Amino acid sequence: MRMMQAQEAVGRIKAPEGENQPSTDVDLFVSTEKIMVLNTDLQEIMMDHSLRTISYIADIGDILVIMARRRLITSPDDVLGRRRRQAKILCHVFESDEAQLIAQSIGQAFQVAYLEFLKANGIEDPGLLKEMDYQDVLNQQEIYGEELNLFANKDFHKEVIVPKSKNEPLGVVIVESGWGSMVPTVVLANMLPTGPAARCGQLNIGDQIISINGISLVGLPLSACQTYIKASRSQTVVKLTVVPCPPVVEVLIKRPDVKYQLGFSVQNGVICSLLRGGIAERGGVRVGHRIIEINNQSVVAVPHEKIVTLLASSVGEIHMKTMPTSIFRLLTGQDVPHYL
Repeated sequence: MRMMQAQEAVGRIKAPEGENQPSTDVDLFVSTEKIMVLNTDLQEIMMDHSLRTISYIADIGDILVIMARRRLITSPDDVLGRRRRQAKILCHVFESDEAQLIAQSIGQAFQVAYLEFLKANGIEDPGLLKEMDYQDVLNQQEIYGEELNLFANKDFHKEVIVPKSKNEPLGVVIVESGWGSMVPTVVLANMLPTGPAARCGQLNIGDQIISINGISLVGLPLSACQTYIKASRSQTVVKLTVVPCPPVVEVLIKRPDVKYQLGFSVQNGVICSLLRGGIAERGGVRVGHRIIEINNQSVVAVPHEKIVTLLASSVGEIHMKTMPTSIFRLLTGQDVPHYL
């Protein structure tokens, strides 16, 4: 019901297709005490809610909805002379490329605030605190994949020169590496067999593109990276810097007991959300990736409920193989490639 209300809020303020969306640039501040929004230009406070009044957060694509309870309002007497107190809900709608990240950050603020509340009130239930604060478990989880070393070390970088005809597209499909990547960039997902990228013979599906013609793509939104690649059409030579990577990502999570949360959610085999700084992120889990295997067992055609059961009951070393969902759908013929 809350998600339906969030979607209704978006529907009410969204401009009809073909019309410009009126909007205001804002700065959003999140703490364990409150959520506050400032007008970026005027630096005026537009919204100031205590964290405890936030009743629901939803990320819908690049839209973030924050629902907050207003003060209880006493309504007029009803026919029996009774006064009723009603809680009003405010819905704030934001548009951001990082809507999912912001929603998860607010969720973490709640978790930290709750721990502080327990400690402030002298609640020292070892079982409860130990279950929530798994710092010991986190310390045992090494960062798997060593992406930082991979991207920082120039020895792993590969310079690729792609000759092409003027106004000829590069012939590639790129997708996001997945939120949670230590160095977010874009991944080469497909190549036109007769296109320049494939003809040069030096690129492979899974390669992460660091720059194009000297322009860094690291950390940029997918749309910006696509724009830079499209802009290379007028050139006869394109220079790419890539880090050769396989399309399949190896994941290793160390979980000593089922009471320690993995820190990610799955829907139909696709990783939908990820707790920043948790054992899953350290172990190599990425938002937007499709799980291919769990502990050497293929889950490509396995029902959602069984995948959840497998993950929920797994302890010790949990080995997974994942890949960006867009690559998976292209490789399995579920999507038609649109080459840049």
